[in-house]
Amino acid sequence: MPKISVEVPEELLSDLDEHVGEDGKFVNRSEAIRASIRKTLDLLDDIDERHGRLEEDE
Repeated sequence: MPKISVEVPEELLSDLDEHVGEDGKFVNRSEAIRASIRKTLDLLDDIDERHGRLEEDE
């Protein structure tokens, strides 16, 4: 799996960390970020579909 590096404001990182760990929804930051990316891409696909911008599978 490729690795990437991003700069994240401290406030966002603190908010993210509240959802990570033994009592959180995610086991680690990477999993939380991957889930967020998946959800964002799904939302963008929904928006593109509503606006007729998705290409049909051939």
